[in-house]
Amino acid sequence: TEDSLQSWTERLPGDLNGLLKRNRLDISRVSLCAVTVGPGSFTGLRVGIATMQGLAFSRKLPLIGISALDALAKVCVTDDVGLVVTWINAWRGEVYGALYKDGREVSPPTVNSPETFLESLREKLKNSFSKVLFVGDGVSGYESLIRDRLGEDVYIADPPSPPLAGLVGKLALGMFEDGLAPTPDSIRPLYVRRPDAEVSQERRE
Repeated sequence: TEDSLQSWTERLPGDLNGLLKRNRLDISRVSLCAVTVGPGSFTGLRVGIATMQGLAFSRKLPLIGISALDALAKVCVTDDVGLVVTWINAWRGEVYGALYKDGREVSPPTVNSPETFLESLREKLKNSFSKVLFVGDGVSGYESLIRDRLGEDVYIADPPSPPLAGLVGKLALGMFEDGLAPTPDSIRPLYVRRPDAEVSQERRE
């Protein structure tokens, strides 16, 4: 809503300044900006990305965008995990989800009900003997459904929803050190779900 958009727009710059103060850092010491590009709420993504773009433009800094689904998958890369399913709460009884192997996306992000996602995933896993691990805030409340549809050999991350801010920063730093230094205007949000206004317009037509 307009009120929530205004609230986030007003709060975020102050939150960033508070973060710097708590860590006794001056903005002049920052050489790289990073932002999560989604998926998530349209308002949250717009405000978050625009705020970081403004900061990066004003300081003439590169800005690297990181998918929250990618970050979740990186958390779970271990020798004994074959496949990682990342689920983020998409509200309306749906989840944003993607499938990864060794930290690399093998099935692009979708938004579906957990039941639909699991049915599609079951088909993909028919001839796979890899350990499957679920991670993300979209997993909460669906643990029994996941095991019922895929079997007891499926694992749930502990914690299911790990903090991502630090990891997003580390991933962006690694990409920056590898030579990636995009300009702030190159960032694009990862919505996955189409905007309600667009869907409503299509139905009217």
